[in-house]
Order: sequence, then C-alpha cells, then structure tokens
Amino acid sequence: MRSVGNEPLSRYALAFVLAGGRGSRLQELTDKRAKPAVYFGGKSRIIDFALSNAVNSGIRRIAVATQYKAHSLIRHLQGGWNFFRPERNESFDILPASQRVSETMWYVGTADAVYQNIDILEAHGTKYILVLAGDHVYKMDYEIMLKQHVESGADVTVGCLEMPRAESSAFGIMHIDDTGLIQSFLEKPADPPPMPGKPDKSLASMGIYVFNSEFLFDELRRDAADPNSAHDFGKDIIPYIVKHGRAIAHQFNDSCVRSGDDPRSYW
Repeated sequence: MRSVGNEPLSRYALAFVLAGGRGSRLQELTDKRAKPAVYFGGKSRIIDFALSNAVNSGIRRIAVATQYKAHSLIRHLQGGWNFFRPERNESFDILPASQRVSETMWYVGTADAVYQNIDILEAHGTKYILVLAGDHVYKMDYEIMLKQHVESGADVTVGCLEMPRAESSAFGIMHIDDTGLIQSFLEKPADPPPMPGKPDKSLASMGIYVFNSEFLFDELRRDAADPNSAHDFGKDIIPYIVKHGRAIAHQFNDSCVRSGDDPRSYW
C-alpha cells in the first residue's frame, strides 16, 4: 500500500547518487574528470540521466557523493541542478569525500560512501532511500520500483535485467524464484551462472537499490563494524541481506521509459 492516501511514494524518498568513480575503461575521457562528469550529447553529462530519472519520477530530495577528480562534476551540478527549493521540501546535497568518519579514510566503497553521510541522510527524515550509480545511461520510472518494494515487503529491492551470459562477468549476478525473491547473489563471477531455461542469459544487477531508510542505516552500521568487509553494496551488503533477510528483484522491463514504440529496454 502507499504511504498516505494516493500520494506517490517518491515524495517520501531520497535518491543517493554514487558519483565518485573514475571510469578507467573510458581512458583519456576520464583523465581530467570523473566518469559521471563526462560530456554526453553536447553540454549534458552522464550523471544527468540518473538525476533526470529521479526528478521525473517525482523525487525531490537528492544527494550526490563525489570523490575522484570532482571539480568538473561539482561545477556542473552547481550550475545545472540548483533549482531545488527548501521551502518546497526539496534538497540537493553535494557530498564530496571529506574524511567525515576518520582523518585517514576517504570513501572506501559504495556502502561506505553512504555510511559516512548517515547523519545528513537521517536529518532529511525520508522513509525510503534509492541508491543509484551516477555513470549509467538509461531512462527509468523509480516510482514503479518503489511501489514494488513496499508491496513486496522487501528489505531491499534490486534493479536487474537479463544480459548475455558472455558479457555478465562484470556484474552482480542473481538467481530468483518465481516470486522475484533473490536466492543467491554473486558479485562479478568469472563464470556467470545462466538463468533457468535460458542458458545464454544471466540476470544481472543494475546497481540500483531501494531500502527503507532505517533498515539501510542499521545495515550500514553493522557493515562498518565488520573489519573483513570491503564496505561495498555488491560485495557485502546485498549478499548479506540475501542470506539473512528479504531481497527482491525488480525487472528493468517493468519500469523502463521507452522512446516511441521501441519495445527494447536500453541500459
């Protein structure tokens, strides 16, 4: 069920965009800027896809964590995304790695980047947190994913899509049952397991996650206290919840925003 009457769940959500990656596979394109800040289609940047998806889905609270060569990215965010207004219950936080937890620690993993900003996130008081990557090119309605998360009673909902098995070793690969419950999760396996009945396909995580805020904060604190953790969503947080909680898969096909009559889901 929805939170209050027929109001969209996006009103109660914050989008946390992870935008600190270098993107070394882009070679010279990321010599001077982070991958999310790479130009796309003129003056736009790659990060504009995730941010536009959030705004078009009705999310008006956004936080962006930056780290690698962030000046170009921060300048773009300040110039192009400065229209959020606190008086309308909107916010846009830029969160550079700033040793907020320890004088010797920058962001050491994707989960740590969220953990180091828990106090800021708690102050917003949102009910749901949507964790996004800032370097993906796609169009998606996050409200549909939020609705599935609430209706399924999930601890975490993971965006996923079918991929050719031969190209899946760079992703988190999952196996689900008929209800969408994730039964196993392998981060970047050398030999990706196939989908049942589809030997040439694997079900890959998109690195898009929905959590109830309080549940996420508890998991991040638990993970931060584990000296053996890499403090990463794909390596640590998601596999732990798969084993000890309720992790549900959200099919990208269900929320992809397509152009015209094209049936394909582009990501």
